[in-house]
Amino acid sequence: MKSIFFHMQGYRDMPRDFAQRYESVWITPPSDELCDPETAGKYFRWNMEELELADELGFDGLGINEHHQNAYGFPVSPNLMAAILARRESNAAIINLGNTLPLYNPPIRVAEEFALLDCLSGGRLVAGIPVGTPMDTVGCYGLPPTQIRARYYEAHDLIKQAWTRPGPFPFNGRFTKLRYVNPWPKPIQKPHPPIWLAGGGSMETWKFATDNNYAYNFLSFGGPLAAKAMMQGYWDQVERAGLDDNPYRAGFAQMVVVGETDAEAERLYLDHLRNFFAISMHTPPHFAGIPGVMTTDSIRNLVKKNVNLTYKQYENPYETSWKDIVESRRVIGGSPETVADVLEESIRDLRVGHLMFILQIQSMDRELTEYNMRLFAERVMPRIRRIWDDEGHVDHWWPARATAQRKSAGTLEVVA
Repeated sequence: MKSIFFHMQGYRDMPRDFAQRYESVWITPPSDELCDPETAGKYFRWNMEELELADELGFDGLGINEHHQNAYGFPVSPNLMAAILARRESNAAIINLGNTLPLYNPPIRVAEEFALLDCLSGGRLVAGIPVGTPMDTVGCYGLPPTQIRARYYEAHDLIKQAWTRPGPFPFNGRFTKLRYVNPWPKPIQKPHPPIWLAGGGSMETWKFATDNNYAYNFLSFGGPLAAKAMMQGYWDQVERAGLDDNPYRAGFAQMVVVGETDAEAERLYLDHLRNFFAISMHTPPHFAGIPGVMTTDSIRNLVKKNVNLTYKQYENPYETSWKDIVESRRVIGGSPETVADVLEESIRDLRVGHLMFILQIQSMDRELTEYNMRLFAERVMPRIRRIWDDEGHVDHWWPARATAQRKSAGTLEVVA
């Protein structure tokens, strides 16, 4: 089992009555009113310190992604932050999940920058290529909804060719036409870095993953119980494609909070979790569910499985109890023993080999975030690290140079 510290990088200081005053946390919240550049700079430095701490604590991977114009998470350019991490002496994989391909014009830029990061890191990059959220692609960057998938597939083809074909060569697509494709340098990893997809429920993404033998990652804030139907849909697609059920084909993102006891975890984190669901999940359906972004087949599948992809979570988030949050498993929280037990059950139930742990919950300050990270790394991570070892699976979707010695709770071990 690979443990990835995944940083959302949200704006940590938002008014408690945000949802009553503003339409959405994404696209339209006024930056001049809500986002102080000096404070944002401080938060970015904290984010990098937390990612670097995760490396020191022995996480297998460091996860970052791309979003725009929102307080929920605004890393903006994950490649800039990945460059800082790539310069460090480390064995941790850099999970860039990723560059939202339809936003790049021309997308050869992604091929070049990912190659740069792979070279700078010594071959530790995971190249994530998500389709992107409707809020980013349509809301922030103004792309026509029905073009997003077409742009994505064409960008993917250009990037793969740029990494694997001798150049220079021409590329003549519908959206991108280049007389010369000849990137300097190409990635260290051959034929290219591991490619991971990120999805929120589209059946097309499952098939694209199996067609290309890419790792698929389901990103949601519903927790493992709510994710079961969607992950089973992916594993059904794996079976239809005639592939093996190697758990490293799949990943999942999960919010986790750890205290010395269950009671301490509730006392330390409940208000931050309420704040997250009240503010960070405040995205209305007309932004999160823009018509034309998702295909008819995928929408039918979601309706059939009763999956709601709009970001409404709780009717009254600030009145939600700790019991409601942890029993639904939207957040896995409590003592190290409680968290490890629930995580192991969830990991095996979803059959995932890559778990992206969200341990910084938006309004948590630097000190509380570090406390959560240390408790998790020292007392939970050793409990779950050996999951799947007994089945003998090989993680073909992990950078070879990121599988050397990793620290775990004060010891050093080799992780294959």
